[in-house]
Amino acid sequence: MSSKLKETFNTPEATPPAPAALAAKVRTLAPSMTRSMQRVAEAVAGDPAGCAALTVTGLAERTGTSEATVVRTSRLLGYPGYRDLRLALAALAAQQAAGRAPAVTADIAVDDPIADVVTKLAQEEQQCLADTAAGLDTAQLEAAVAALAAARRIDVYGVGASSLVGQDLVQKLLRIGLIAHAHADPHLAVTNAVQLHSGDVALAITHSGRTTDVIEPLRVAFEHGATTVAITGRPDGEVAQYADLVLTTSTARESELRPAAMSSRTSQLLVVDCLFIGVAQRTYEAAAPALAASYEALAHRHDPRPGPR
Repeated sequence: MSSKLKETFNTPEATPPAPAALAAKVRTLAPSMTRSMQRVAEAVAGDPAGCAALTVTGLAERTGTSEATVVRTSRLLGYPGYRDLRLALAALAAQQAAGRAPAVTADIAVDDPIADVVTKLAQEEQQCLADTAAGLDTAQLEAAVAALAAARRIDVYGVGASSLVGQDLVQKLLRIGLIAHAHADPHLAVTNAVQLHSGDVALAITHSGRTTDVIEPLRVAFEHGATTVAITGRPDGEVAQYADLVLTTSTARESELRPAAMSSRTSQLLVVDCLFIGVAQRTYEAAAPALAASYEALAHRHDPRPGPR
């Protein structure tokens, strides 16, 4: 993989996540951790007050791991070292003591009444959105907005549920006058990616971070000089290798009746809406009349009165 960043674009320096984002970060990254790192992550997320009082040696002993594992876990969660994680744990414990602890909901059971399903889904969706908002790197988001607003052309890649999210972004961008394409066909995506260059943007959407049909066109676009953006629930996944900018999403817990595609779609749509609003703000003088023109073009189709218009 080329290590050269695009000439017109610099990747912002990552900052440690806010204390409130710690639980969301653990939920997002835990599936990709080793079992020993998972034990550390689950401990700090489950008992921030207790773990904040422990030294690195104490936390290693509590979780049956090593000091090195504790430090590696801290860094994977976005903190320079265990000292920084410990400070975040203390702050999170204080927030929880003040009554701002995140809600925890139960899985949906096959025999749940529909009223309970509505309540549980609503709570899970709210938590998913809150986790994504808390964990989203706004510096990376700002940089992605800037790239999209200035792009000559925008290509978006996604398959399955992620493809639907990509189509949503593209139709929004088209309405404010930008040139954007959504590619669900992997062969078409690659052949179009070959045509991208500096000044273009390629955006990949993949919850797992390892979807080959999404990674391949992003890699091609990256190698041809386009600015590349990934929206993913696995910032340590393969897709990040070819992304100048990574926007991390959170998901609710998976279950038999709630697959990853459902929860990932909710958080992906939040990120898409943030991108669109950011671009519309930056290009308001052109975006506002473009939106008005597109609305006017379709107004007659929404007229409730009978007969031709």
